[in-house]
Order: sequence, then C-alpha cells, then structure tokens
Amino acid sequence: MMKSASFKLVFALFLFAHIVRSNGDSTFENYNQINLTQGTGPESIAFDCKGEGPYVGISDGRVLKWTGPKLGWKEFAITSPFRRRNLCDGSTNSDLEPLCGRPLGLKFNTRTCHLYIADSYFGLHVVGPYGGVAKRLATSAQGTPFGFTNGIDIDTKTGIVYFTDSSIVFQRRDVDSLLRSSDRTGRFLKYDPYTREVTVLYDGLVFPNGVALSANNSFVLVAESTRFRILKFNLETQAKREDNAPQVFAELPRVPDNVKRNENGEFWVALNPGRSGTAPNDVPDPVAIKFDEEGKVLKRLDGNGGITLNAISEVKEFNGKLYIGSVTKPYVGILNA
Repeated sequence: MMKSASFKLVFALFLFAHIVRSNGDSTFENYNQINLTQGTGPESIAFDCKGEGPYVGISDGRVLKWTGPKLGWKEFAITSPFRRRNLCDGSTNSDLEPLCGRPLGLKFNTRTCHLYIADSYFGLHVVGPYGGVAKRLATSAQGTPFGFTNGIDIDTKTGIVYFTDSSIVFQRRDVDSLLRSSDRTGRFLKYDPYTREVTVLYDGLVFPNGVALSANNSFVLVAESTRFRILKFNLETQAKREDNAPQVFAELPRVPDNVKRNENGEFWVALNPGRSGTAPNDVPDPVAIKFDEEGKVLKRLDGNGGITLNAISEVKEFNGKLYIGSVTKPYVGILNA
C-alpha cells in the first residue's frame, strides 16, 4: 500500500514537472505548457504523419519529440555526426552552437514522413521517420555558403523545399547584431530533391525568416523581420527574377519570426521582439496575428503584458490547439485555438 502511494506521488511530481499551468503572470484561459528538461528555445514546432509530437529543435542542437507525460521528451535527431554529446547535451550557450548545431525550421513531408530541418549552422537536412543522424542536403547556393539557415516549408506535391538564409554575414549567435544592422544579404531559396540543386529565388532581403506556402502552393510568404513585414512571392512566375519580385502581404507592428499555415489555409505570424511598442488595434500587446490568404487580419493573440508569451518564435495550430514556440523559453506553450 505504501509502495503504491509512493509510486503515485512520484508519477504526479513527474507529470507536474512536464506539464504545468501558467505561472499567473498573464490572464490566459485554458493555458498549459510542456516544459523542457534539457536545453531551451523550442524555436519551431512540427507534428509527424501520425499526428504525434510536437517535435522541437532546441539550443543544444537536438530535435526532440514529446512522447507524452509518462515518457516525456525523447531525442529524435541530430544534424551532425561529429556532435560532442559531453559538451553539447543540455547546452544553452550560444557560443557552442557552431559545434553543436541549432535546428530552427522544422517541417515534415506528409507524403514521405521525412522531417526536413533547417539548421542555422549546418544547412538543410532530412531525416527519416525513425530519426537518428540527419542527412545533409545542402550547405550553399550558387557558390555562396549559407550563413544563417532559418525558415522552411515543403510543397508535398513536388517535394521542393522552400527556405531562407537570413544572412551570409551574420550567424544565428549574432542575431542581435543582425537586427541592428542594415545587412541585405538574406536569400529566399528552394531545394529540388530530384536534381539536388539549390536555386536562389530572391536575394537582397533584410533578415528573411519564416516561410509558409499557400494551401494550393501557388504562392509563399516570407517574413522580412527587420522591415516588420511579410512578403508574398508568386511561385507561378519564376522564369525571371524580375517576374518574381514580391508583393507586400502585410505590414506588422512588431518583428515577425516564423509563419505557419493551418489546415484552413490561414497563416499565423509570430511577433517576436519589440514588445515595448503598441499597435493601432483592439489588442494592446499583440504577440501573434492570424491572416487569411488575402492578407486580412482574422485574429490577434494578446500577450497581456506578461512574460509567458514573450519572445514568441512560432504559433503552430494543430487539432484545435495553438502550440507556441520561443527562441529563449524552456517550454512549449499551449492555448485553445
């Protein structure tokens, strides 16, 4: 009897260590979070072909999979076979990122169940449904190495991967310097899995970040962070660079990070730093905005001035929930959609 009670107590404590309510610094209803036990900064969020997850990339270079409160987070993939576990596992030191890796954009190809990973330092990777050491697909485009591989999305009909290289000058660990700079070396790219070629679709961008395809794959949205806007690229007119000049899809009150499309074809844009400013709408502290395909605002997520939804990097809508990533927080937030 005592043994059973002890087991229940230990299990309850374990469960609480992984899923907890809001700390009371904001007024969200139905808010929960999944705490990380190692590392920090679950920047991007993905779910696999079976709907399992979430999967997240964290500060120590690993991609983790949430397997439920009983087993918690499990390592799913790494992006370098030379990663030193004794130095990297659990690291939150950005100076170790060039050695350990830093997975940013994550996206499953729903046809193949392979996970594509944009590692900020090691380039574009892919790993199979059972995980392990990811295969490196590309580290440069047209002779110029990637400097800051970032956002990612996939056309599941063609297998083409669309992604961003935020800068060829600044690395991710120098992101604050990039935000303050006038660097215009960012690129919007695509990877063709059949030819294994990387094409620069557009260059001269100022900190291109998140990427999201439309539901019919006719256009793609790219966050241009330092310019506080979302660009729209028409993928049906790619013959010439001048034909592919983007339109401005949305102007934003704060710095955009990742862009994610939901099952209804709508787009969630996470607003990361710069929360000291306010926006001319009914939400005084917007930390994410949902748009339709025409750029109309459908919903604004209010951070309520608290720290829980500070430094948001992504809002992933899945099965009626909003899964919220961050570049700095040690947890994934969860809200009702």
